[in-house]
Amino acid sequence: MTQTGMLPSSLIVIPCLNEAAHIGALVHELRPAAERLGARIVVADGGSTDGTRAIVEEIAVEDPRIILLDNEKRLQSAAINLAVASYGAGAEYLIRIDAHGGYPPDYCDRLIEEALATGADSVVVSMLTSGSGMVQKAVAAAQNSKLGTGGSKHRHVSAGEWVDHGHHALMRISAFKAVGGYDETFSHNEDAELDYRLRRSGYRIWMTGKTQMTYYPRSSLAGLYFQYLGYGRGRAKNVLKHRMIPKVRQMVPLLVVPIVVLAAFSFVHWLAIVPLLIWASVCLGYGVWTAISQRNPDSALAGISAMVMHFGWSVGFWLQLLGPRSQRRVA
Repeated sequence: MTQTGMLPSSLIVIPCLNEAAHIGALVHELRPAAERLGARIVVADGGSTDGTRAIVEEIAVEDPRIILLDNEKRLQSAAINLAVASYGAGAEYLIRIDAHGGYPPDYCDRLIEEALATGADSVVVSMLTSGSGMVQKAVAAAQNSKLGTGGSKHRHVSAGEWVDHGHHALMRISAFKAVGGYDETFSHNEDAELDYRLRRSGYRIWMTGKTQMTYYPRSSLAGLYFQYLGYGRGRAKNVLKHRMIPKVRQMVPLLVVPIVVLAAFSFVHWLAIVPLLIWASVCLGYGVWTAISQRNPDSALAGISAMVMHFGWSVGFWLQLLGPRSQRRVA
């Protein structure tokens, strides 16, 4: 293990809102890494009312490295920006931790080592999804598949490669500040938007194969729908702001809303419903195939989860794209 004195200083930031079920264990898991790396852990709370703040405050009494920061804007993008502005002085690296995730004990160490070895300005990680209940397992199966995510590189284990975008883990604070940090008008997709500005400014993003994080997805289909509704809106805002052309894997789910609308005219001609039936058959068939191949009945709902993801994302994108001019305007 590299000696702490030889490592650049770091700032570990956890944006959170009502995470009482996870925050205590997460902070305790990160404390040894913070001690090894000489890092502070800033929990940027967006006004939790479930006891999250009391849990963090209790831990902070024991460990002065733990800081509870009020995030009045209640957005993750604002939480990171505020933490860096308030406590980033003297630190070389920002490490972003999601409150609703799982991390190996050496996660932060591996990120620092990869940044030093590659010279990357940002180190991103693979995000593998895992669930415990029937719906959550089905959502996890969908999010870990190409059907659900279109083959996003950070949704699969990487051997280590230079990428355009990935799940945010570590970033050089000087690069973060140079491009202006996160755009706080983005409630979703703020990471991809920042990655675009980083690349445009000449900074490099490395996806590590040395570590990864586990994401625990929504446990209800309603929650999943609204999550992907936000993702769709965020992607559309990104497209509008930077005049980008969506990738093929993003264009495919864009067709979902049009084919649903087209199906409403099946009373005029039966062919109008065919695209909808093809999409539904592919998704539901995938769920059945996954359940059989994995010998896991819970995975049968993976197809339905994928449909909810596609539909929510498509609705969000079109609402943002076709909404009032004031809503579509971006900074």
